[in-house]
Amino acid sequence: MALSSPSVEVAEVRTSCDLDAFIGVPHSLYSGDPHFCPQLTRDLRTHFSPKNPFFAHAEIKLFLARRGGRTVGRIASIVNRQHLAFHRERAGFFGFFECIEDRETAGALLERVCRELKDHGMEIMRGPMSFSTNEECGFLIEGFGHSPMLMTPYNHSYYNDLMEGFGMVKVKDLHAYLYTMETTLPEKVVRVASLASKKGITVRPITKRDFMADMKVFQEVYNAAWEKNWGFLPLTDEELAYSAGRLKPLVVPELTLIAEKDGEPVGFLGLIPDFNSVLRHMKGRLNPATLVKALYYSRKIDSLRLLLYGIKEGYRNRGVDALLFSEGHKQILRKGKYRRIEFSWILEDNLPVIRVTEMFGAPLYKKYRIYEKRIRG
Repeated sequence: MALSSPSVEVAEVRTSCDLDAFIGVPHSLYSGDPHFCPQLTRDLRTHFSPKNPFFAHAEIKLFLARRGGRTVGRIASIVNRQHLAFHRERAGFFGFFECIEDRETAGALLERVCRELKDHGMEIMRGPMSFSTNEECGFLIEGFGHSPMLMTPYNHSYYNDLMEGFGMVKVKDLHAYLYTMETTLPEKVVRVASLASKKGITVRPITKRDFMADMKVFQEVYNAAWEKNWGFLPLTDEELAYSAGRLKPLVVPELTLIAEKDGEPVGFLGLIPDFNSVLRHMKGRLNPATLVKALYYSRKIDSLRLLLYGIKEGYRNRGVDALLFSEGHKQILRKGKYRRIEFSWILEDNLPVIRVTEMFGAPLYKKYRIYEKRIRG
């Protein structure tokens, strides 16, 4: 069923052609933008299908906005049963929002999701979540002069106005910090890392041979370390396997580290090369020509993103973070090709992790915002 305004029609994605149109919306909206980085269309078709285990515990609908036969926006409605059970709040989500600079179009898209969420008994509409806090979330609100790193959002600057025009308000900001590589670490990091080592904390890299076993270690640490954080959702075994399959080709074992105490995993750090600098040249296509480009540009990657990180609560403030970063720093220097590390994303009120970025002298350079609106009650 379509919802129409005088000039905008919002209709559900029902066919493979509709899905291709949904995937293609950003390509037209960001045409000519040097910072835009499209994901591979082949991978997105899988991501928006039941092959993605997120669909097993969520009700998801995709919508397209059209005006005069032209596609002008898109959005997803997400009812995440795992979130409802874990957080015990009637919050539904919108995600994958893209739209021309037009309040009427944005309003029609958001209103369609609002109706969908109300039909499922939701009281709050929150987003963007694409699909959850374990993936991309938030709209970029500061730092538009920088290209997005791997698995981080990028959007037009007018999205904030579109959200506020619909009555959405800020619920949480997420931060990204940028560290420029130095040959030496701050003295405090070295000293604290040494103390952790003397207390029996050890650090080892993962191996591709035991990749899934090491990813299970990450799952254990992540689910324990992040449990009390705003918006957290535990990674299920199925989601872990799905995400690990997507990440395995990108992971550098020497830069993906596990901290242990007497054989027990207590911390995890994963620095992932910024493959967005490769994807940007592939333009969403996978064919012999783009594979040649991928091989060429992958050698030129000079940035990392701290994508996987967590320390179990009982081992915080014991130097585990400093030891992980110290060992990671040694490996980066051995590689000799990486110049920058992005620490992201970090909750605006996660002071312990923010203090780590301060210890490294990494400035805040991007902000993302998550919005919400009460839709019932």
